[in-house]
Amino acid sequence: MGSVLVLYDSKTGNTAKMAGYVAQGAGEIPETQVRLLSVDEASADDIFWCDGMAVGSPTYVGVLSWKMKRFWDEVVPKVWGKTDGKIACAFSSSGGWGGGAELTCLSLHIMLMNFGFLVFGIPDYTGEAFTLHYGAVVAREPRREEEIAACRRLGKRLAQWVAVYVDGRREHRPGPIKQR
Repeated sequence: MGSVLVLYDSKTGNTAKMAGYVAQGAGEIPETQVRLLSVDEASADDIFWCDGMAVGSPTYVGVLSWKMKRFWDEVVPKVWGKTDGKIACAFSSSGGWGGGAELTCLSLHIMLMNFGFLVFGIPDYTGEAFTLHYGAVVAREPRREEEIAACRRLGKRLAQWVAVYVDGRREHRPGPIKQR
């Protein structure tokens, strides 16, 4: 049974709402264990436990929050070398469109790659001109259907890749995307 951790930091509650939708999406794949934890609750054991992880942070000047960075700097090094080959993705909420949420996802990807995580983006769309190539991003809280769908799609895709690559359940491999 694959395990997915949705780890997030949230000051205003916006990224926490995203995390909830990401966890819902991961839960759509049968036989997937899902943990939803704030960075304040998580430990290195949670990182070691999971096969795949979605990491979410509010956007601060185009990068991840200081709490998330501190967690990876001070807590996670205890599992260094034990995370190589785990699957990961990112999500972020910013104060407005163009506020740097995609840059935050990239900064999360870079951090995850340094720990050996295999990171991914998603090439399909959840609404008209609304995609999640670098991860799910929203301005403030997820309200519109395509924003909520993007968060759920990210979690579902993560759980699909865990099912395929960790559990060998190839029937969960995502198919070709639909062109818009």
